[in-house]
Amino acid sequence: MKQGLSSKETFVVGLMLFALFFGGGNMIFPPSLGQAAGTNVWIAITGFLITGVGLPLLGVIAIGLTGSDVQTLGSRIHPVFGIVFTIILYLAIGPLFGIPRTGTVAYEIGVTPFLSEGMAKSGFSLVLYTVLFFGVTYWLSLNPSKLVDRIGKLLTPALLAILALLAIKTIATPMGSPKTPQAAYENGPFFKGFLDGYLTMDTLAALVFGIVVINAVRDKGVTSSKAITKVCIQAGLIAAAGLAIVYLSLGYLGATSVDAIGYKDNGGLILSQAANVLFGSLGNIVLTLAITFACLTTSVGLVSACGQYFSKILPKLSYKIIVFILTVFSAVIANFGLTQLITFSVPLLTAIYPLAIVLILLSFIDRIFSRAPEVYACSLLFTGAVSIIDGLKAAKIAPGGLIEFFGTFIPLFNQGIGWLVPAVAGAVIGYAIALIRRPHLKTKGSH
Repeated sequence: MKQGLSSKETFVVGLMLFALFFGGGNMIFPPSLGQAAGTNVWIAITGFLITGVGLPLLGVIAIGLTGSDVQTLGSRIHPVFGIVFTIILYLAIGPLFGIPRTGTVAYEIGVTPFLSEGMAKSGFSLVLYTVLFFGVTYWLSLNPSKLVDRIGKLLTPALLAILALLAIKTIATPMGSPKTPQAAYENGPFFKGFLDGYLTMDTLAALVFGIVVINAVRDKGVTSSKAITKVCIQAGLIAAAGLAIVYLSLGYLGATSVDAIGYKDNGGLILSQAANVLFGSLGNIVLTLAITFACLTTSVGLVSACGQYFSKILPKLSYKIIVFILTVFSAVIANFGLTQLITFSVPLLTAIYPLAIVLILLSFIDRIFSRAPEVYACSLLFTGAVSIIDGLKAAKIAPGGLIEFFGTFIPLFNQGIGWLVPAVAGAVIGYAIALIRRPHLKTKGSH
């Protein structure tokens, strides 16, 4: 039994975690934010870093501290909530949105620049690519114990080298200067950036990847909970540092790209055309390699994590069979296209993201209220009441009168984080209920 990991081993785990987080979505959203935010790019990217880096780091640490999975964390409210929330979370970041998006982003940014317009529109090339992409994902996901070696030692260094090349060239020879912010980023760019960070899905993924890190450490012979927690924190900091550097450089790339390529509809077009400007004919090849490595590592991580979870709750199906089902299903969904996937995912992410945030934050302070389930339940109930309305609003199906009412009486609702004050109020009310039901909690919680 090992007492802990060496610095080198911990660094490799950190690289693995970075690569698992850093998928295609992480590459396309910061440049898009940069273009739209213009001169407000640094304010907007600060908000983005909170939800795209800070909260995922806290998520990994929360799982590391508990030494368990997200279902156990959710069960602090109620066992049924733990199961239902975990299944929804795995489906969202897994076969419904997260996994298919990796294949679609890799295709649309890494492949379509090399195709004729007719081939790109035919659909056959996307089918062929997704079959190959998810075939490789299936093969790499078959043995989860080799995840660290395959990703941390092989794919991540290649990805980092390509991203570093792109970042250095962007800073050394900027394509232009930031422009006037677009309407969404003109007033309240921080809050807009904060909400943009939802799209990375990394806070949700952190609740999944945390257990992947724990299993990777255990596979190396470390069983001490204290040592596992330490590695989770260190690996999380390594991954967070990598993500922050990449997001800042990609945000800057987007902000300075308008003079050279004009405004584009999505971050994929910004990246592909900016890479062409920065590196000439080799630009799209460099970008293709970066996108492929980024999407593949995230796809493998998500399939592996989902496979392990669903094989646990569906014991009659083996891990291998579930991984096969996940990859085939994801390949099918990926063929609906990137734009459709993002459109469908935004309302669900808007609804469930605040629940994940509150669950993570409460796990850090639950000793104060002796882990009383009333605190978790009330806080998440109040949070969900607002975040579900936000989700309906994002889907454009919320009643106008209800939106107006919430906008008038719920602080920060119009900025997209109206769930924040209700979450705090719910926690306070839950604690009061817990004290009434069990007066000894006050004494216990003070020690």
